Amino acid sequence: MRRLLREPLLHFLLLGALLFAAYGYVSEGGDTGSGSIVVTHGQIESMAAMFARTWQRMPTNEELQGLISSHVREEVLYREGIALGLERDDPVIRRRVAQKLQFVAENEEAAEPSDAELQAYLDANRAAFEIEPRFSFQQVYLDPQKRGGPVADEAGRLLAQLNRPGSRLDADTLGDPTLLPSSFQDAPVSEVTMAMGPEFLAAIDALAVGPWQGPVRSGYGLHLVQISERKSAVAPVLADVREAVEREWQRERRLEASEAFYLELLSRYDVTIEGPDLAQGEAPGTKQ
Repeated sequence: MRRLLREPLLHFLLLGALLFAAYGYVSEGGDTGSGSIVVTHGQIESMAAMFARTWQRMPTNEELQGLISSHVREEVLYREGIALGLERDDPVIRRRVAQKLQFVAENEEAAEPSDAELQAYLDANRAAFEIEPRFSFQQVYLDPQKRGGPVADEAGRLLAQLNRPGSRLDADTLGDPTLLPSSFQDAPVSEVTMAMGPEFLAAIDALAVGPWQGPVRSGYGLHLVQISERKSAVAPVLADVREAVEREWQRERRLEASEAFYLELLSRYDVTIEGPDLAQGEAPGTKQ
């Protein structure tokens, strides 16, 4: 019996039954504005906690009484509004109620995944958790619009200076001004691609570690590049990516629970979709 009471589907069905019963009561003229309003200890503690999170202190007695009064006022107006049917045909309220019900469906208590379940999920989605290749490199930017002359010649001259044995040139002082980073340390390929573009990444992926090389083209212009370290992609091991795997596993379980809940509710309805009366071959919004 205890296991049955913890079954999420039972919770969903009970919640659905309560919603339908409440709707039927209102539809038949029930006066939801009457009756008692009870402000529980738990609700008062929740109000105080929310106040504390916002203002970084607990409310005074006067402030707490104001919070309680506001809660009662909102409850009275809400009940009277429901009794008058003001929530009907309001797209904002419809959407909000649908979102809250879906939130309930997605956040029912779920069992913690076992290591075997997480490992199976990782095996089925290994590419999504692969540790990306990484680069460490410096770059000197050459702006074709500012250089005026043949940029390739200037790039060759700078390369010779940078690669000269015993050269002490500071790469940060060379090249043209740019907001691009002058160096990347142990940067994943996604970060390099976002900053420099896919064309640049494809080019440096073929370069050797060690000397200054280039010029390498990007969407910004040309670059001289010195790669100091390259790391290949690493196959994921559960111990290293457990947190990410568990997060995605839980997300999929929530989506599955939400879809199952919706399909259960949908089965109670006969859905009829009346299409628009369009002339044959006429697209919506067009005139013949």
